[in-house]
Amino acid sequence: MTLQNIDPVFFLTPIIVLGFSVGLVLYLRLRGRFSAWVLLTSLIAYGGAIALKVVFQTFTLRSFEAAVGGSQVALGAYFGLQTVIFEVGGAFLVARYAFSKGKIRADDAAAYGAGLAFWENGVLVGATLLLDYIVYTLVLSGGGAGAQQLFAILEKESPSLFYVPSEALPLVGYAVLERASSLLVHFSWGLLCVFAVVFRRRLFLWLALPMGLVDFLPPFSARLGIPAFEALLFGLSLLSLWVALASTTGARREIG
Repeated sequence: MTLQNIDPVFFLTPIIVLGFSVGLVLYLRLRGRFSAWVLLTSLIAYGGAIALKVVFQTFTLRSFEAAVGGSQVALGAYFGLQTVIFEVGGAFLVARYAFSKGKIRADDAAAYGAGLAFWENGVLVGATLLLDYIVYTLVLSGGGAGAQQLFAILEKESPSLFYVPSEALPLVGYAVLERASSLLVHFSWGLLCVFAVVFRRRLFLWLALPMGLVDFLPPFSARLGIPAFEALLFGLSLLSLWVALASTTGARREIG
């Protein structure tokens, strides 16, 4: 078996994603709009939601897939509603509790949204992916039985990792675009959830909840194709950002 290492171009994905995820947090921190409490609160909201998703899917995914016969619409609803309930709804409940304890204020709304985006993209995806690529590179470079086993697994499950740069770059671009979409939509519903709590306006929550339905789309990615899927996802994330900013114009003026 001829061993081949992964294309170094793929390192651009986690590096860029980490860059804009951490960059947004640092920007808000330098402006005095990001406290340790907000970062912790966003971690509780995001981490709790992901934990609930994992538990729920562990007990229901196989039986649900069998029941719906692989229906893409049903699977889209299955994943999308979990995000609506656990991530967006959970972000609202955690923000409400933090506000009741005086740990979060109206001017923390942007930081809360950025925190949710950071844990999703900077940590769960960016840092994890970077660590995976480092391990892959080191193991494959070392040779031996371990390298052969890893190569066989990657060649079967992720053959694109061995593409030449001209083939790999478009995939990197789409992956970065997907993470940018995720950042925008997490930021948007985080902002709305805090404003819903602080200003006691349920309209903000009703606007935030449907944003979780972006996770309705992944089951359709193969049918749509990568370019169309990522373009649609990015368009919806921009729409979410516009809705969040346009609907909170008055509230943001109140807090300066």
